[in-house]
Amino acid sequence: QLSHPNIVPITDYGEHEGSPYLVMKYVQGGTLKEKLGKPMRWAMAAKLLAPIAHALDHAHQQKMIHRDVKPANILLTQSGQPMLSDFGIAKVLEVSDETGTLTGTGVGIGTPEYMAPEQGLGRAIDHRVDIYSLGIVFYELVTGQKPFKADTPMAVVVKQINDPLPRPKGFIHDLPDKVEKVIFKAMAKKPEDRYQSMAEFAAELDKVAAPTLHKTPVPILVSLVMLVTLIILTLSGLWFVGQSSPMLTTEVSKLT
Repeated sequence: QLSHPNIVPITDYGEHEGSPYLVMKYVQGGTLKEKLGKPMRWAMAAKLLAPIAHALDHAHQQKMIHRDVKPANILLTQSGQPMLSDFGIAKVLEVSDETGTLTGTGVGIGTPEYMAPEQGLGRAIDHRVDIYSLGIVFYELVTGQKPFKADTPMAVVVKQINDPLPRPKGFIHDLPDKVEKVIFKAMAKKPEDRYQSMAEFAAELDKVAAPTLHKTPVPILVSLVMLVTLIILTLSGLWFVGQSSPMLTTEVSKLT
């Protein structure tokens, strides 16, 4: 059901001595977790996570949510291609007869450091919990820090629910405002304040990853071109005047 180039395919499943199991393709490049520990340039971080966002959007369209998006569940191929794994706790969403919206309910399942507030509270959840979790992964890649840390898992969940998000610029001072706004929106406490679809978040990550975002702005380039042109014209004019001066002197001598 989840056939996507950035989702690790499940080839088989079953049960052994009362324990369920999944058989998945082996990915040799390790996990994204191994790249943590120091800040990554935001364009590179976005380039790594954009394919995962598109993969999650595909899953959401199939009425499934992951509920445990974290660096350890993002595998990397030998060529560096990111692959989303571990849909073991993914939950099929139920379509509400009254609203026609995708919703789900259940206890808080996932990893506290990457868990959305409503997920930690065990409230009704939908695909926007994955948006929050991927926002945390983006935050951690860009800053080199987890946004919420505490001594116990429950204390981390409490911080996810109550504490304001530490500004990414507090760690990365040259972080563009646009990139910081993407993080804040993805990690909004209230689901209705986040991106309303993973497709929206993926589109923003694509923009951050695009080289044009990091090139010299067009108005500055135009100004530089105009300045260089003016200098060339000025120098050309001085050269022309210099070449013309002897001729003018000769003509004036003839007249006198």
